[in-house]
Amino acid sequence: MTALKSSFPPVIDSDTRLLILGSLPGEVSLQRGQYYANPRNQFWRLMAAVTESRMPDAYEDRLAHLLRRGVGLWDTVKTARRVGSLDAAIQAAQPNALQDLIAGLPKLAAIGFNGGTAARMGQAQLTEAPGPALVTLPSSSPAFTLPFETKVVAWLDLRSYL
Repeated sequence: MTALKSSFPPVIDSDTRLLILGSLPGEVSLQRGQYYANPRNQFWRLMAAVTESRMPDAYEDRLAHLLRRGVGLWDTVKTARRVGSLDAAIQAAQPNALQDLIAGLPKLAAIGFNGGTAARMGQAQLTEAPGPALVTLPSSSPAFTLPFETKVVAWLDLRSYL
């Protein structure tokens, strides 16, 4: 049987205005215990463009950098079974408690879904109640082969929520 994989704790604080939700960390991220640890994933490069700043090299500094700019991170999937890193391989997904999380974020203006799977899973939980803007973004994953220059145009729309 495929091993059960779990998301990381959310990276948030009371000043979070923009929450970026992925689906479930990929294999490299799970091995390293870090969001978007695969060097081919374009997330950190995209967030540098969104925040109009250089992204620090050290992981903990990157998280602090995002928090200082009002950006939080989490995933839509709490646990799932999956071989490899592709969202298409996610099975038996149990969702994270998104409503509970956002209820504790008084300044939250928008949720950016990093890819279609995150959007589908997250929006299913969040469409019932009014709340932050829900923005579907092209996935930062290397498996989503849209050129960076095209992805970044969509991601730059997040600036209006910072």
